[in-house]
Amino acid sequence: MIAMFRSVPRTLAGFAFAFLAFAGAAHAIDIQRVDSPRGIEAWLVEDHSVPLVAMSFAFRGGASQDPDGKPGVANMLSGLLDEGAGDLDSAAFQARLDALSIGLSFDAGRDTFEGSLVTLAENRAEATRLLHLALTAPRLDEEPVARIRDQILLQLKRSAQSPGRLAGEALMKATFPDHPYGRPVRGTEESVAAITVDDLQGFRLKTFTRDSVKVAIVGDIDAAAASGMLDAVFGDLPMKANLVGVPNVEPKIGGRIDIALGVPQANISFAGPGITRDDPDYIPAAVATYILGGASDSRLFQALREERGLVYSVGVGLDSMQHAGTVNGGTSTRADQSEEVISLMTEEIRRFAEEGPTAEELATAKQYLIGSYPLRFVTSGRIADQLLTLQLDGMPIDYVDHRNDLIAALTLDQVKAAAKRLFGSGDFTVVRVGPPQS
Repeated sequence: MIAMFRSVPRTLAGFAFAFLAFAGAAHAIDIQRVDSPRGIEAWLVEDHSVPLVAMSFAFRGGASQDPDGKPGVANMLSGLLDEGAGDLDSAAFQARLDALSIGLSFDAGRDTFEGSLVTLAENRAEATRLLHLALTAPRLDEEPVARIRDQILLQLKRSAQSPGRLAGEALMKATFPDHPYGRPVRGTEESVAAITVDDLQGFRLKTFTRDSVKVAIVGDIDAAAASGMLDAVFGDLPMKANLVGVPNVEPKIGGRIDIALGVPQANISFAGPGITRDDPDYIPAAVATYILGGASDSRLFQALREERGLVYSVGVGLDSMQHAGTVNGGTSTRADQSEEVISLMTEEIRRFAEEGPTAEELATAKQYLIGSYPLRFVTSGRIADQLLTLQLDGMPIDYVDHRNDLIAALTLDQVKAAAKRLFGSGDFTVVRVGPPQS
């Protein structure tokens, strides 16, 4: 993705660590539900110790809503919303953001189109106005459209030499053929070159709506002001989204893909069947996956790095999307060692599926996952991001209070069962990117 994250102005960066009080105990955060007069809901955390307000938001329907044959529309739009809006051209809009130390960013994923706003409390009204203009009246002038298009095309050319990018896109295409998830979020050189302003505006009009938006607000603002801010930003958007239906899909798993690339090392990526976030087994599955490949003391790290020195790092994680779920993992190694690494990974995963974790491994994982959870809440922006993620996942507003209890209550049998469910089939799609085998 062309992650359009403008660097946070220095004035705001000075406040970054003022929110460390939250880190002491995530469960102590008081989350309020705010409903605006125009029907927009947000989760709010008030903190008046620092004059800063952060907002994170997401519209349902990201790159999966790109027009047929034109992947990359959502991604390209994410790079253009702060390139002029209303009566402000690109230079004037950016100058206004910089002058008031307003941080504004947008990004497109497969299921959502997301944005964030960070502003000093004294500039909240103007920040709200600029964000409203970006969402409702982006200019999409010729010069910024051409410039952002060129940036994306350059990124795509560079990605053609990136083993990780090539492997990731090949995995998604193989895992989700004939489904929107199988299309590249950033598009292709051909599709990006063909995107028109009408395509961009059409995506915005069908996706940016009041019924599809989720919002989190954190900082120096009370519920009444937050309600007014919600309507000032989103209140003029259409009420109903006009999204193309995206079906639930079972990932297609199995087989081997080899991509020749003249790089020093071979990148190895794999995907297997996973679960969605609303699955009752999600938490034990997440813990099982962490034990297998989520840390420096994980099974795979110990087998491949500590015992044999074949890799520098290796990781496995759940990718739980709105309409499908997969388990993804990967590593890199010397090209002449790649087949040995693939074989060892496969064997270690098979053994983990059969035996599951030990009681000691589960205890260690619980300790880390519980103890590290408050670190997700150390700044206003990170708190807003976490609250937004919970809303998108369909979690209750008090989930933060109970999340650690859910992990603490897991039994060894539950995690073993989850490991067997996730990895017991032994089915994986493996992608190797690197020098051709001799």
